[in-house]
Amino acid sequence: MAAWDLSVTVEDLGPDAPPVTLSVASDLHVGGVILKLVEKTQIKRDWSDHALWWEQKQCWLLRTAWTLEKYGIHADAKLFFMPQHKPLRLCLPNGITLRLRACFSNPVFQTVMGICRMLNIRHPEELSLLRPVEHKKKKKDKDSAEEIYDLTEVPLSSVSRPCLYNGMPAHFADSPQMEAIYKMLSVTQPPPAPEVVAKQYRPASVVDKAHIHGRWLNSSRCLMQQGIQENDRVWLRFKFYAFYDIEPKYDVVRLTQLYEQARWAILLEDIDCTEEEMMLFGALQYHISKVSQSEPQMMSSSAAMDDLESALQSLEVKMEGESSSASEMLDIMTAPELNDYLKIFRPKRLTLKGYKQYWFKFQDTSISYFKSKEESIGEPIQQINLKGCEVAPDVNVAAQKFLIRLLIPAPEGMNEVYLRCENEQQYAQWMAACRLGSKGKTLADSSFQSEIQSIRSFLAMQKTNSGSHGNAPANDESINTNSLVSPRYNKKYKTKQLTPRILDAYQNVAQLSLTDAVMRFLQIWQSLPDFGLSYVVVRFKGSRKDEVLGVAPNRLIRIDLGVGDVVKTWRYNNMKQWNVNWDIRQVAIEFEGNVNIAFSCVTADCKIVHEFIGGYIFMSTRSREKSSTLNEELFHKLTGGHEAL
Repeated sequence: MAAWDLSVTVEDLGPDAPPVTLSVASDLHVGGVILKLVEKTQIKRDWSDHALWWEQKQCWLLRTAWTLEKYGIHADAKLFFMPQHKPLRLCLPNGITLRLRACFSNPVFQTVMGICRMLNIRHPEELSLLRPVEHKKKKKDKDSAEEIYDLTEVPLSSVSRPCLYNGMPAHFADSPQMEAIYKMLSVTQPPPAPEVVAKQYRPASVVDKAHIHGRWLNSSRCLMQQGIQENDRVWLRFKFYAFYDIEPKYDVVRLTQLYEQARWAILLEDIDCTEEEMMLFGALQYHISKVSQSEPQMMSSSAAMDDLESALQSLEVKMEGESSSASEMLDIMTAPELNDYLKIFRPKRLTLKGYKQYWFKFQDTSISYFKSKEESIGEPIQQINLKGCEVAPDVNVAAQKFLIRLLIPAPEGMNEVYLRCENEQQYAQWMAACRLGSKGKTLADSSFQSEIQSIRSFLAMQKTNSGSHGNAPANDESINTNSLVSPRYNKKYKTKQLTPRILDAYQNVAQLSLTDAVMRFLQIWQSLPDFGLSYVVVRFKGSRKDEVLGVAPNRLIRIDLGVGDVVKTWRYNNMKQWNVNWDIRQVAIEFEGNVNIAFSCVTADCKIVHEFIGGYIFMSTRSREKSSTLNEELFHKLTGGHEAL
């Protein structure tokens, strides 16, 4: 076979060096090209991380046994010989920027796994990378250089879990500087200064949020294929809001970064919350900041014996849970009931009529209601099966408003029902029952009482104390309300109005440990109505106007852009199949009951929506019974589309 010249640019020779010309034949394999290249450069070094990048086709030539003919490479090919791992500037949820070595040749999913391994973050499938939002720089900001913490010397490990030393990965225990960086990752940052909050990009509408969610990188393709170059800046964020198996002992960095992402979502009004909830978030931030300064290592696992003890306890709990199936079946046969007068309201059917009082009976996983207690022996007016429904709180303790919002699956979407309770005690019982019912559990379940206690403690936090402020004086200098609540409330109220309200809420959380306070913050964040929603502007088939599709961990919602109302809701557990027509970039979904929807994406590639849906279905397949290793092949099958490996 005739020989021909192939030009290859070797990155290590410098930017101005001319390409190296090799005499090759079409039957020469890629490994042979690399060997010739190394021999011709005459540089003695470790070349094992280097590979060839084909500029025109935007792909790595990683199959070294393939010939040039099989790849389709001819003399006009622009090839670059460069390292696969390069420095990348990574901005974390807590605002810290790290410079570390990341893989530019593997799919982003594997690159994120490598980054999380280095930073000691479990369950990397919940995170991903996105392009940062460009800030408009003012002239006076030119001098303020961003501080970057260098981790490029940390060796890349293929071990699934790093070896821990004094509660931190061994590579962070090498020097005081590295230890200080790990402390920044694992300890919550103090409340940001008001000017820092003011500088941050705040999405003004759902469309603005949709533009941010359109910046997620494709998990199936590598960084180079998506235009990310060496030393470029990307954000590491939690993408899938389905947080699995959180154990504070092992998830120090994961919990801290999750808290920081939640906190910034609240401060930048990325998610809506009530005034009462905002004061509670402010109080928890103040408490977490105060406690983390006095006991910063509380969340980290220090002694090996503690780890062993915790593992044994966890094993004991799991074994108890597995062996209780027979007793659970007996309990279901004699499941207790809950009966009381409640008020019901259906927004769509009875918009002008208010709440109507009925006698409610909760049995097994269903709610039935009757005209009165006396008529409860006969047929109910309606029976609502709660299994698979969505339960959300709508509570204002000060106004004595205790509502339970139920979204019940139906063929055409979701039916909305509100239940009004008279007092805290009634609300705690019925809310706990509804939550268990939605998971397919009865009142006989062992978690019923603990669920009631959890709801009561949450309500207690929202109560205001009109008496003294105990150990926190009303004029506490350390409270900077501008850093604890979103700009909207700082404009609405003066500092002297906000301080006593935050201190009131603080009294209810002051006794919490650091871990408990962080966990409580995350629980309240997760109970907000808009939690976990990622937005994409879409055009539904047959429609002439743009609308917004909200993708949540368990459902899709259709939002009218004009009024901002939810028009339809579809749950994943009613989904039969979804397809993407990659030629016309259209997503088609089929639900039970012959419900079909189709839409094209306006603010994002349809691969992003496809990845969100497939990703959430993948998250729901994780369980303790299955192997602890991540089923990467299944993730790519569900999210890869035509790029599936």
